[in-house]
Amino acid sequence: MHEYSVVQALLEQIENIAEENKASKVTKIVVKIGVMSGVEPHLLEIAFNAFKEKTICDGAEFVMNIQPITIHCNKCNKTSELKKIHYCCQNCESIDIDVVDGEDMFLMNLEML
Repeated sequence: MHEYSVVQALLEQIENIAEENKASKVTKIVVKIGVMSGVEPHLLEIAFNAFKEKTICDGAEFVMNIQPITIHCNKCNKTSELKKIHYCCQNCESIDIDVVDGEDMFLMNLEML
């Protein structure tokens, strides 16, 4: 389960940010997870809850915002969210598209004391 290594990297990033801001505790973590990021939200939450104990994040709320695939069509210049994983423009059905969002995981917000 690669979610364990994702959580370890996330906790390291959080600890570095907390140290830079001279925080002694993190009370809330907000992450954005793209549906095509390869991260399974349920498994990520389980891994986070297992690894956060005895860290600066012990007791912190963990919020996951799931980001659908967002594309931009180079043919009709429209941006849209895909309802299903079918990489074509919902407006003109062109496959000349760029993925704008939904393939990554980001740390979006921390609340610290």
